[in-house]
Parts: sequence; structure tokens; C-alpha cells
Amino acid sequence: MSESRPDTHHKALDINLDATRYGTFAEIGAGQEVARWFFHVGGASGTVAKTMSAYDMAVSDAVYGHSDRYVSRQRLLSMLEYEYDLLLSRLDSVRGGQNAFFVFADTVATSTPARPEDGRGWLGIRFQTCPRCEPSQIIIHARMWDIHAPRQQEALGILGVNLIWAAFFLTPRAEEIVGALMDGLTRDRMEVDMIDFSGPAFAGVDNRLLSLQLVERRLTNAAIFTSDGTVVEPAELLYRKPVLIERGSFRPVTTVNVDLMQSARTQMRADPDLGGEEPVVLMEMTLRNLLAEGSAVDHADFLARVDTLSVLGSTVMISNYSRFHNVAGYLRRYTRNPITMTLGVPTLVQLLDEKFYADLDGGLLEALGLLFKRGVSLSVYPWRNPVTGELVTAENFETPAACRHLYEHLRARGLVRPAPLAHPPDQPILPGQVLTLIQSGDPAWESAVPAPVVEEIKRKKLFGYPG
Repeated sequence: MSESRPDTHHKALDINLDATRYGTFAEIGAGQEVARWFFHVGGASGTVAKTMSAYDMAVSDAVYGHSDRYVSRQRLLSMLEYEYDLLLSRLDSVRGGQNAFFVFADTVATSTPARPEDGRGWLGIRFQTCPRCEPSQIIIHARMWDIHAPRQQEALGILGVNLIWAAFFLTPRAEEIVGALMDGLTRDRMEVDMIDFSGPAFAGVDNRLLSLQLVERRLTNAAIFTSDGTVVEPAELLYRKPVLIERGSFRPVTTVNVDLMQSARTQMRADPDLGGEEPVVLMEMTLRNLLAEGSAVDHADFLARVDTLSVLGSTVMISNYSRFHNVAGYLRRYTRNPITMTLGVPTLVQLLDEKFYADLDGGLLEALGLLFKRGVSLSVYPWRNPVTGELVTAENFETPAACRHLYEHLRARGLVRPAPLAHPPDQPILPGQVLTLIQSGDPAWESAVPAPVVEEIKRKKLFGYPG
């Protein structure tokens, strides 16, 4: 917690003592833990118009309308909308001139011995920044890691107070709001893996950058957003879906990147285990990639990469995972369906290098065991050796002696598969050279980049393109 910010008790008290704030608390699941703080510290009559709890599904549906999933973004948004409209209809004529109204809502499931995968929830606040102005909104998704439900409830109460206090006292500084969410909490108790800002108080805020902030500040290990910039909670996108993921720096995305993905997708579609189901496709960047040029992430450079991926319709995942098996473990939280990771031969060589796993007790064997359990496979795209001219594939590349038999076992099991060529393999420009050519103004780079990305780079002068 920042030393300049109050603790949970004083945050709740600050809000109760602010005579301009007045609103509703609506909470489903995990008790009335957020509202409880405001009654506990005293002075709640100046803040709380109503508390609401609709635990029974039939009651919840009667109030907020039917929802296929009760712990969902859909349910949270219907709660915020219904309660906000009701608050205005009842109190605007009486208090609207002197009060900035708000509604806080959450819908939460704590874990139980029968459902240990629960321990998650949606929280949100819709609020006016001044009396009778248009509302703004923040919604977040959180996962709770405490073993016992009472501890999860306690953590939820702290998170909710943090969100409300930050909305009132840190708006419109969105990055500071992100930084305040985990005050009084630690990552072994709570993870915030999605955040979305909207409304006039956050005009100009880019939710993709806020997703990056979640990962940078270690509120979560990964965040995902679609090609149109919509941030998603991972389960919304990945739940029970097959997944195809390509890892890279994408600075910029090249035709080689596109060929890798297209080839692996064609291969995955032919898998009879999928039954014709289309995989969710992710283009993943790690913080290590984003930090390659310095000690801090260049936000303009990050958005340039995202913009060029967006014109190709790509969904982007940002993570702090450097190893493939950590990515596989993360995706396994959300789906039991097949996961394919596509990569080129040079990356496969690094993946099999023992020196990268010296900190693991089981070394390379442990890393590969974690990677390939439960339906994960690699699709390896061929590579033209620029020195010898040889076409190197997953079948003929020189396997390190220490893992040769292990590699052949993985090949025989179908866990490492050669990907078919999407185009003739001769690539006149190596991917690492593209950025240099862009910045020097040499038009040769255009042949190595998809046409829509070429246009985007030129139009926005991305990656140092001189124009």
C-alpha cells in the first residue's frame, strides 16, 4: 500500500464524511462485505441510500432479468443499470442538486470444497463526478486465492472499498486507480485480471494500456483484449474452447508471423478431436519483449504493436510469462480443450536448451512435463537457414544430444508436429531486420510485412517510420 493512501477503515470513513456522495450497494454472494465497511466505521447514513442482496436466483432474475451465468459481466452490468436508474427515479428530485449519486455492485462466488475453482467475482461502480452530470463507470474482475470462504469475503470487502475510494478520489487518473486497487491486499490473496473504464470522466483513457498496467503492476499475470480494444476476462473468451497461441515481439508483425498462425490453424482445424470447432487465436506479448529496449515499457511502442495486430483482427494477450509451460498452465485454468502453441524452429531450439531451466529441480524434463500435460502440443513452422540455405523442420533439425530421445518420444506422441508451409520458404528479409529497415526508410521492409500492416505503419508513422 502507498504510504500516501489511507487504510481500508479510513477510506470508508473518508467516503462517509464526504457529504456530496450518496448511493446504493447491491451485492450477490460473499455476504455484504463491502457495504459492511461503511456501517462499521460510522456515519453511513450520509452515504448509503440502500443495500441490496438477491441471493436466490429466482429473486435475482425477478429484479435484474435473466442471466445465463450469475457471476458474469452481464449480471454485473444489469445490476448497475437497474440500481442506478432506480436511484435517480427515487432521489434525483430530492437530492440530485446537492449529491453526486453512485451505485456499487458485485456478483461473487466463493470457493467451496465441492467447487474449489470458484473464488472469483465481478465488481463495478457507476458514479457521477458532480451532481446531475453524466455517470462514468469502472468494472473489474477478480480472483480470490484464500482457501477459506471467510478470508475470501474479507479480501473482497477490502477490494470493494479500494475501488469505490479510488473512483471518488483518484478520478480521472486511471493509472493511479489501478495502483490503488490492491491496497491492503497481496497477490497470494487476490488477483485483478480485467479492468474497464468508460464514461466522460475517462474520456481518452485507453483500456489496452490499463490492461498492460495490470500486468506491469503485478495485479495479474496476464490480460487479454480483442482487436477492437475491448478488454475481456479470460474465461469469457477461453471457457471450454480450443486455443491456438503464438508468442512474439510483433515489432512489427510480419508475414512470417501470419504464416505461422495460418499454418497452425489449418493443422488444428483438421484435428478430429475438435469436431470442427474453431480455436480461439491469441497473439501473446510478454513484458520481457516490451522491456527489450530499456527498463520501462514504452507505451507508444506497445500501442504501435497492438495497432498493427488489430488491423489483422488479432486478439492480444499480454503476460509476464517467459516460459512456455507457464503460459500453458495459465490457459489450463480456463479450458480443458486442446491447446496448440505455434513457433518457428529457432524458438524450438531455445525451448529445448537446458540452461533456461537451471532453477527447476527437474530442469528441462520438469519444464517439458509441465508443458505437455493435458492436451498441449507444439506446431513447428519450417525455417530457412540463412547461412547454409537448408530448410530446417521439426523433423530434421539438429536436436541437442541431451534430449534427443525425449524429443523423439514427443514427436512419436504427436505432441510436437511439423507445420505445413503456408508459402514458399525463401524469406528475403529476416524478421529481426524489418524494424531497422523501417526506421532507415528502406522500402524493402514492405515485402516482409502484411499489406494492411504496411498501410497502418505508414499512416500512423509507427516504429519510427520516417514517412
